[in-house]
Amino acid sequence: MSSEPQNLEGPDLTAGIPMASLAEGVPLRGHVDGAAVIVVRRGDDVYAIGATCSHYGGPLADGLVVDDTVRCPWHHACFSLRTGEALRAPALNPLVSYEVRRHGETVLVGGKRDQPGTVRPRARRENAPASVAIIGAGAAGSSAAEELRHLGFQGEITLIDRDAQAPYDRPNLSKDYLSGAAPEEWIPLHPRAYYEQLGVELLLGRTVTSLDPVGKRLTLDDGTTRHFEAIVLALGAEPVRLNLSGTDGPRVYYLRTLEDSRAIIKVAEGARRAVVLGASFIGLEVAASLRARNLDVKVVAPGARPLERVLGPQLGDFVRALHEQHGVVFHLGSTASGVAPGAVVLQGGQRLAADFVVAGVGVRPSTMLAEKSGLRVDNGIVVNARLETAATGVFAIGDSARWPDARGGGLVRIEHWVVAQRHGQAVARTIAGEQAVFEDVPFFWSQHYDISINYVGHAERWDAIEVDGSLERRDASVRYRAGGRVLALASIFRDRESLEAELAMERGG
Repeated sequence: MSSEPQNLEGPDLTAGIPMASLAEGVPLRGHVDGAAVIVVRRGDDVYAIGATCSHYGGPLADGLVVDDTVRCPWHHACFSLRTGEALRAPALNPLVSYEVRRHGETVLVGGKRDQPGTVRPRARRENAPASVAIIGAGAAGSSAAEELRHLGFQGEITLIDRDAQAPYDRPNLSKDYLSGAAPEEWIPLHPRAYYEQLGVELLLGRTVTSLDPVGKRLTLDDGTTRHFEAIVLALGAEPVRLNLSGTDGPRVYYLRTLEDSRAIIKVAEGARRAVVLGASFIGLEVAASLRARNLDVKVVAPGARPLERVLGPQLGDFVRALHEQHGVVFHLGSTASGVAPGAVVLQGGQRLAADFVVAGVGVRPSTMLAEKSGLRVDNGIVVNARLETAATGVFAIGDSARWPDARGGGLVRIEHWVVAQRHGQAVARTIAGEQAVFEDVPFFWSQHYDISINYVGHAERWDAIEVDGSLERRDASVRYRAGGRVLALASIFRDRESLEAELAMERGG
């Protein structure tokens, strides 16, 4: 993944800085032996760790300090100030931690501490399962496997996925990778050797055909059957596929996997015109990426505004104007009925010239395996607050799971990469013996050209929207309220406010 250049801003911390120059809980950026470092004071203690988030290179000097952790302003990853350990998704890798000593009222930062080990010491359940199968190696499943090992789980872990390329950074498939700004070597979450070091068995390019949730047995596509003491369903979601008339028109592509993104890149290299069906986050990110490749792009969607159902009319209008400024042409209030040679045919008969089509009209949770096994399915696999199904020792996480909303009540299913990763971390804690419920505040980001929209919380409906600042000047926050309570906040270039909103929601605000 990408990382921020190590610009050597601020003081040379090895030469020392006055203790009085450190404000309580405010990161100070400096450098140590050519590396960017932040120093944070907490009471009489001072900590020093790497200044750059290990996810996408966010500047931790602009982050939010909470207790003895710091949160990244870009995508809300969280790191230990004591050890540099990555505590919360989307960051996967630790930061360097540095020795700090006091000499009178001077603070000096010395050499690197030993990197935190793979295993974090935790109380372990004596009757922890001896083996765990995780079906699905996306954000949720791969995160669960890693966290189990980090928690000291000693049993067997088997990670199964029909995608032979998994696990990889799916959000990048519609963003920088598709636009040509990110090379493919950034896409894998880890080298294959990493999973060998963790002792995680990878069964990739394989499908689970049946599940016995009581006996905890899985049947694989080659007919073999395997027993595990715990099973985690991280089945993800599948793109909604359109039934368009016509057989001689441009090919319709969908984007969910690395192979899908590769296919779109390949066809885009020899094309001039593309039509995107659907003004979803995926659809619009694809549109932006194709514009970066200098294709003519038209977006067809049935709504009056893009993203209005999720972000409301104000941000919907902003997003439309942003894409139009970059040359995207919208055909809203429209749907496609079919394809014809060199064109997409709309319901009213209008034809849009196209060399290829990308459909981004939503996804459906992958629940067939759960349904066949008799687990409760209702717009997702229904689980309790610990992400466990009615079958003891069988869990469901990620896009296919529907769980109790700690803030809003009722069951929710949320299709966010970061939520899926945090599901994986939470279910690992449960399997390892911690019986905490899942209460993380949802977070996602969506990239459109040089604009990132950060969204924290969850609002399926609201009775008031408040815009603070100016969307036109690209400096704004949008609050979604119901009954006077803030359910969610979307922001543009107000990263600190987004972090503070997340913390307030965690604390019951």
